[in-house]
Amino acid sequence: MAQTFDTAEQDRRWMRRALEEGAIAARHGEVPVGAIVVRDGEEVASGYNRRGLDNDPSAHAEVVALRAAAARLGSWRLVGCTLFVSLEPCAMCAGALVNSRVARVVYGAADPKAGFCGTLGDITQDPRLNHRLTVTAGVLAQECAAQLRRFFATLRREPPPA
Repeated sequence: MAQTFDTAEQDRRWMRRALEEGAIAARHGEVPVGAIVVRDGEEVASGYNRRGLDNDPSAHAEVVALRAAAARLGSWRLVGCTLFVSLEPCAMCAGALVNSRVARVVYGAADPKAGFCGTLGDITQDPRLNHRLTVTAGVLAQECAAQLRRFFATLRREPPPA
């Protein structure tokens, strides 16, 4: 039981870091999604949405973080790594997680319009693929969803929901 608590507390800690990266994205006018790659309890890399900044449709927070982690570790195989991300990965990002051999993904808010780690589909568990990973959903989900709601309310110049 203690190990479960420790894991849950660590998940919340790293999700808070992902939220910090999402806040950086928002300051740049990007959708506030942040991602952190962790291995052996240490941060390997981080990323936030940069599609507009980089004029790159693939510059989602997850892909940015995975690229940085691969460069730092000197391998595209991110074996033993966990990716923490504030919004459920889309099909492209879920595919990148499978292809990079990440062991686990932990996400905050579910994405009913594009989520592919269990909501609209689940690439991470497809038995036809050569790798599957553990998915932990809903870590700090309310905080992650609130960050997105605030961003879009500001974009629309609406008062943020209570």
